[in-house]
Amino acid sequence: MIVAPAAGVGLGFTVGAQPGPMSLFLVRSTLYGSLRTGLAIGAGIAVIDVLYAGVAAAGLVPILGSTAVRVALGSVGSAVLLALGLRTLWSAFRVRAGGEGEDEVRTPRRAFVTSLGATATNPLTIALWTGGFAAAGAAAHVHSRPAAVALLFGIGPGSLAWFTILSSAVSFGRRWVRPPVLRGVDACAGLALTGFGAALGYRAITD
Repeated sequence: MIVAPAAGVGLGFTVGAQPGPMSLFLVRSTLYGSLRTGLAIGAGIAVIDVLYAGVAAAGLVPILGSTAVRVALGSVGSAVLLALGLRTLWSAFRVRAGGEGEDEVRTPRRAFVTSLGATATNPLTIALWTGGFAAAGAAAHVHSRPAAVALLFGIGPGSLAWFTILSSAVSFGRRWVRPPVLRGVDACAGLALTGFGAALGYRAITD
């Protein structure tokens, strides 16, 4: 019971630090927005991390692994990532007046909701947590339900800690980032998000 929460924090931090589409989204949104925007996106990711870890703890992995659920989540996730990617690409090639925010991250609340939807429909998130939770449980010798719950409750703070560090670092460095660099970041992030979305859509179709 003492080791389990610490293992949960470590697991949340480690999984959160894995590079992926939502990390890209957080970085470019924080550059254009504020620290609060990045923290809101990170909070949304952390909530979904805990949710899917809870699904793994409850033994519901076979349901999420079914073909129908994989195809449904893959299709929705592909659409969400493609939309975010194309909007990001568009912002890279248009003239920005400065200070305006994209609709999906105009406020921290909107950023949080967008983060929830985009993270929840990403099958990669499910794959990371279904495997990661079981591995962490075995490493921490979690053999009881109370210990599993303690492990679960450590995941949220661990995940949020990583995204807080990432958001803070990006927010601190944004004062030295000039508009041409911002457009380059938008272009790279947009291409990457679109690529993730296309790959996810292809997997959903092949499934």
